Amino acid sequence: MNDLEKIFTFAEALFAKQTGKKLSFIQKVILRETLSDYSKTYTQIAEENNYSDKYIKQVVAPRLWQLLSQVLGEKVTKHNCCLVLESLLDKSPFSHLPDCREALQEKTLEPLEGQVPLDSLFYIEQDLGIDPYQEILKTGALLRIKAPRKRGKTSLMARILNYGQDQGYSTARLSLHRAGTSIFSSEKKFLRWICANITQQLHLESKLDDYCDEDMGSLLNCTLYFQEYLLEEITGPMILAIDEINQLFEFPNLARNFLSLLRSWHEETRDISVWQKLRFIIVHSTDIYVPIETNKSPFNVGLVIELPPFKQEEVDDLAQRYGLKLSFSELGCLIALTGGFPYLVRLVFDHCVHHKLPINKALQNATCETGIFHEHMHEQLRHLQQYANLADAFNKVITVDSPIELEVESAFKLNSLGLVDLRGSEVTVSCGLYRDYFQKRLLD
Repeated sequence: MNDLEKIFTFAEALFAKQTGKKLSFIQKVILRETLSDYSKTYTQIAEENNYSDKYIKQVVAPRLWQLLSQVLGEKVTKHNCCLVLESLLDKSPFSHLPDCREALQEKTLEPLEGQVPLDSLFYIEQDLGIDPYQEILKTGALLRIKAPRKRGKTSLMARILNYGQDQGYSTARLSLHRAGTSIFSSEKKFLRWICANITQQLHLESKLDDYCDEDMGSLLNCTLYFQEYLLEEITGPMILAIDEINQLFEFPNLARNFLSLLRSWHEETRDISVWQKLRFIIVHSTDIYVPIETNKSPFNVGLVIELPPFKQEEVDDLAQRYGLKLSFSELGCLIALTGGFPYLVRLVFDHCVHHKLPINKALQNATCETGIFHEHMHEQLRHLQQYANLADAFNKVITVDSPIELEVESAFKLNSLGLVDLRGSEVTVSCGLYRDYFQKRLLD
């Protein structure tokens, strides 16, 4: 083992032992290049690995040096990294390293449903083209995280909120998919539910009844409750995150009014000082299909973050975190089958580790009723059957090889389920798994 590999392996294993996590693919690239005698610039690293220059310089690299500084107990930069690690390696006999390597190989499988835990070994930080962690700190920030179901929206939202809390921000998180149907039965009930939730999360006394004036209406009452009470009570900025806002689309009148209300609050952040405390994160699975005036919609302002499928290097990085080594051919087959969807890829890797199977064995009979995807596919089928004509629309997609046009609402709903890719007015099936599985069982 040469000196570079010795230092790199030591750093990687020490990081794993101290944090219980592994360095990501791109973090490893940066560290390895930094330790090299012919160190590449961040720009070169970005270009060679298909990341944006800004993302490497402003997000990945600074976080890497911050993490290593915490692990090593002294400030680490690109310029002193090699010296610091060499010094520590001299003090710590390399013969002790197998214990660290053993820690590196430890894998604790997690439930695959719901948000990926903040300290998860298996969370992949993707290159989004912008840095949401810095954007949310800006006055008037509004981030819209958009992706189909189980693509990682809530996990990213949770990490942005956690980052905000670390900066001293107040946070409130509303998960609309957890609200009972009765909550959506009236505008007044829905807005009181919103205010009550946020009040509790801010650990404030409820004063809802003090702002209940029937003559002014529930929209203005809610606005005054925010402006005159909630925002006045907190000392610094606040991030309001609304998860799965598309739940409102099934209630068109409520959706129009509430979305217009959010847009008006966002516009208040430009001029009124107390509203400048407020930042927004809106999470949704599909584009809005409820008619709403352009100047009243929050869906045409702020920054859009569309979560893409995993790229090949990200799938490979995740495989390594599971302790799996995939060939180039196996990676290609897995991506073709799953479309690189994070949940489906993790489902495969989790199955491999749990049952001690190689990837080719795990994927045998993947689309049959006893295959590893059967529970997920049954869930997708239930969603298809939930809406009239949606199964018929998807049948049209999987029985042709070229993009087709669908009625707008059906296209948006299929896209929100991750079953189709939407390009303009045309849709295509999103991955080989969905085509193969449902072609064998044309939907009734």
